[in-house]
Amino acid sequence: MVFTKPVRKKRNFKSLTLSVPENSAAAPGMSAISGPTQPLPAGVPLPGNSSAPVPLSSGGFQESVCPLELGVELRLDLREEDLEIGKAMGEGAGGSVVHAVHRPTQTPMALKFVRADSNIRQQILKELQILHECNSPYIVSFYGAYLKDNGVQVCLEYMDMRSFDHIYRKNGPIPVPVIGKVTFSVLQGLKYLYEDLRVMHRDIKPSNILLNSLGFIKLCDFGISKEMVNSIANTFVGTASYMSPERMNGGSYTVKSDIWSLGLTLMELALGRYPLKGEGESMSIFEMLSYINNETLPQLPESQFPPGLCDLVAKCLIKDPARRPALKDLLDHPYARESATTKVNVEQWASTLVVPDF
Repeated sequence: MVFTKPVRKKRNFKSLTLSVPENSAAAPGMSAISGPTQPLPAGVPLPGNSSAPVPLSSGGFQESVCPLELGVELRLDLREEDLEIGKAMGEGAGGSVVHAVHRPTQTPMALKFVRADSNIRQQILKELQILHECNSPYIVSFYGAYLKDNGVQVCLEYMDMRSFDHIYRKNGPIPVPVIGKVTFSVLQGLKYLYEDLRVMHRDIKPSNILLNSLGFIKLCDFGISKEMVNSIANTFVGTASYMSPERMNGGSYTVKSDIWSLGLTLMELALGRYPLKGEGESMSIFEMLSYINNETLPQLPESQFPPGLCDLVAKCLIKDPARRPALKDLLDHPYARESATTKVNVEQWASTLVVPDF
């Protein structure tokens, strides 16, 4: 079964590019998306990652233009026989992800299989309709979906550098300048979801923030009703580590719950480890709730990281949601504003990474 509604997306499958006039300027914060940026300092150890300098050329920055999305209508008539299935990319409790290529257009994809019984498969497809209207450079693109066996196959944009949890485990803590761009991209993605689509992400964590070799940083894994796919118990499996205290206590989900998850995520990327438990230590949702309620949460040390980043993370991790900043407050935070305008060549940094195997 295939969606019959056209996918209203702006896509450029032939990798067409537009030249940038000499006097044109990139929009604030679009360093990895809309064109030329400043490189990271050549060979200089970066805060939070002192053992891993970024080996950039000292001969100046060579301008380049990323493939631009052109204003054209596209309908991808997805059929299983047109998909060339490649290597497995990952598997979890809710399903699996494999690399695939759409043969007619030679479009690489991440093909995600979501397990769902017959009672909710149609509802999941209906919920995926929201992704048809999603058009943001900070959200992974959705190409379509179809029913298969006991679940739904979801075709998504392929991000070749994979997720930030894989990246830091293979390459060490994320450099502070790049964390600034992660902060900016996630906040812009949440703003688009919340203000334009009127939905919340519900699962912010390093594994749901992806990078490609062009320097794009994008959110993935929203839009499918996780609480329908899983039972309440299973919904907590694997995600309790980033769940806000109000959600653990059974309270309603608001965008402030995503803010809590963002704070933990940024701290994890900066430190190169999950901050609330030791390496290899496992905690149940009840142990996690007890820890958060009764213990003083760790903070990023200002001796190693910019005070602005430390302050933003600390505000995200305020236990009381009534005192935790709203999305608009974070967007106006000095560190977020600085991250929006600071030029960082994420594409060049991406080229230095060791990419994890599938």
